[in-house]
Amino acid sequence: MTRFARLGLIAPFALLFSSMAGAEGDGRYMVKFRDMDGAARAVWAAGGHVIQELGPQRAVAAYLPEQSLEGLRRNPNVEYVEVDPRRYLMSQTAPYGIAMVQANDSIFTSADQASVMVCIIDSGYQLAHEDLQDANVTGTDDAGTGNWNEDSCGHGSHVAGTVAALDNGVGVVGVNRNGKLNLHIEKTFDGADCRWTYSSNLITALNRCQAAAAGKKLVVSMSLGGNLSSSTENTAFQNAYNAGVLSVAAAGNDGSTRMSYPASYNSVISVAAVDAAKVVASFSQKNSQVELAAPGVGVLSTTPFKPSSLGAGGNTWIGASLDGSARTDVTDALVNGGLCDATNAAWSGSVVLCQRGTNSFADKVTKVQLGGGTGAAIYNNVPGGFAGTLNGTSTIPGITLSQEDGVAALAYAGQASTLANSTGTGSGYEFYDGTSMATPHVSGVAALVWSFNPAWTNAQLRDALQKSAEDLGAAGRDTSYGFGLVRAKAALDYLQGSGGGTPDAITLAAAKRTTNRKNYADLSWSGSSASNVDVYRNNVLRVTTANDGKHTDGTLKAGTDYRYKVCNAGTTTCSNEVTVRF
Repeated sequence: MTRFARLGLIAPFALLFSSMAGAEGDGRYMVKFRDMDGAARAVWAAGGHVIQELGPQRAVAAYLPEQSLEGLRRNPNVEYVEVDPRRYLMSQTAPYGIAMVQANDSIFTSADQASVMVCIIDSGYQLAHEDLQDANVTGTDDAGTGNWNEDSCGHGSHVAGTVAALDNGVGVVGVNRNGKLNLHIEKTFDGADCRWTYSSNLITALNRCQAAAAGKKLVVSMSLGGNLSSSTENTAFQNAYNAGVLSVAAAGNDGSTRMSYPASYNSVISVAAVDAAKVVASFSQKNSQVELAAPGVGVLSTTPFKPSSLGAGGNTWIGASLDGSARTDVTDALVNGGLCDATNAAWSGSVVLCQRGTNSFADKVTKVQLGGGTGAAIYNNVPGGFAGTLNGTSTIPGITLSQEDGVAALAYAGQASTLANSTGTGSGYEFYDGTSMATPHVSGVAALVWSFNPAWTNAQLRDALQKSAEDLGAAGRDTSYGFGLVRAKAALDYLQGSGGGTPDAITLAAAKRTTNRKNYADLSWSGSSASNVDVYRNNVLRVTTANDGKHTDGTLKAGTDYRYKVCNAGTTTCSNEVTVRF
């Protein structure tokens, strides 16, 4: 029997925006031309060389000497020259919940997804993984390795597992689990850490995603970003949106209000991360472009690595390596070490189970090592798992386990056990944190819902995801959660309405009026087909009134924000929200 802990592991590529600043002045630029004829020649004449052509954008990516930039900008065939900004993967550590986004509803069991494709722009896809589909999957290598179907850092495979891990009796399940979803993989990152790529590479991948879709409804999933915007990139994503593509990207892991791109372009859905309690993660970017939230703390999904685990009595409990511990396997008797806050000679030649608390992870492992223990498994003192680091190294392997798995393992004290913590390729499962992990939840939900009716447009789908989201934090849209937690069944219900038709698109406007020193909000709306509408102020029902397109609310205090929306009476089909302040 194989069981999985709920939390753990610091991802080996936990990149933050703080490492990005000032790293992009390496002479690589994008040049936008009015006419592509002679583009390469113009770059060559300026002393540069073209890296790749972006035909649909009439642009090239090129290395250029700084002294040539002004001359190129004066070229009558050049619209502009801009830095080719880097795009980074966004990941931190680990847990998650398919149920939180309602992807486990029985209505989705037999979803026919032949008309939909998710294109994942990331570090590749471990095609040999036991839990990742090998049918309906295509790919292109943009990283120069030639192997889109392999993943050196694990990030892309982790994302793919959240989108579409199979319901096959092993491992985990994804948002789309029946193996019928069309996947296209654009591998733009490579190496052990998958550090960064360029905006022009991202644009190239976007172009290839559109070509691969070949008439299918396309969702582009991007667990990546950078803090510099690009006019060429912005135009590319806007044109893709105008062509019917729905693009989804990570809001960022900086924990600040800084914008991240491509997530912060208007044509892209920006995704924030929440934990199992639906609270925004401390690392999640918080800004006005955040549109939706999804599970991004402790997300368990597929990786191409051997899993860290503890085995005893025919059971295997999957955990996570303590960062800095020895990456080896040991087989010895299992003993209960309690808190492991004092050295015990009785641990000699044993794998020691330690409970989290009182002293540091490093101190526990050191005490196990000094007592002659051959390995340490630290289990949580609260439900779920956790991530850990030694802030140094040890000569014995150490892993973390969830509280549930650690308690279960205690029953096998005195029996032979194996603590596995060696590296290598395999069908692994790990827990990561990050807006990278939240993003594929939204991408997967979008594809799942869209598969029920490919006649829906990307704009209708996006509106439904917003309107059906579970409102979290401050009432209405806010900078931490956007419109709220994405929900698959609620979005499908919204789109299908009472008879599967297109939902109303209600538009609300508000005008301020002061009469006899009293302040009023004159509301007007259109697009509702209902007989009556509900008028909400600050997310509280104000009145149910006839759908005559107008309503006046007052009297209103000066210096106070009043947020209004209008909904079809008794439903969640609502207008945009407008704010009035005197």
